[in-house]
Amino acid sequence: VQLQASGGGLVQAGGSLRLSCAPSGHTFRGYTVGWFRQAPGKEREFVAGIRWNSGYTYYEDSVKGRFTISKDSDKNTVSLQMNSLKPEDTAVYYCAADSGVILSSIRNSRAYDSWGQGTQVTVSS
Repeated sequence: VQLQASGGGLVQAGGSLRLSCAPSGHTFRGYTVGWFRQAPGKEREFVAGIRWNSGYTYYEDSVKGRFTISKDSDKNTVSLQMNSLKPEDTAVYYCAADSGVILSSIRNSRAYDSWGQGTQVTVSS
């Protein structure tokens, strides 16, 4: 499935941004959708994930309480609401999806076959 990510930008520390991920010509039903990020010189890391059918959500520790992943069944999109942004949140953010992600692999980027193009999030101090 092809994914389209949107919503990145430049924001001051403490600000908010909302990212969205939509599948092209497909539904997210039965999929796990994850958000990952990659800062310059660093490995891609898990940020948050959601099981579309159950709505169960998962977060990386450093974003718990600040980021919220959610689904919109009417729009067939997954969003990542990012509040209280910090300079260390600066990265390219990617959405990913796969229908066969097991729970123990939800934080592993290699478990996802479909990836969006990435959207830049820059948080200034």
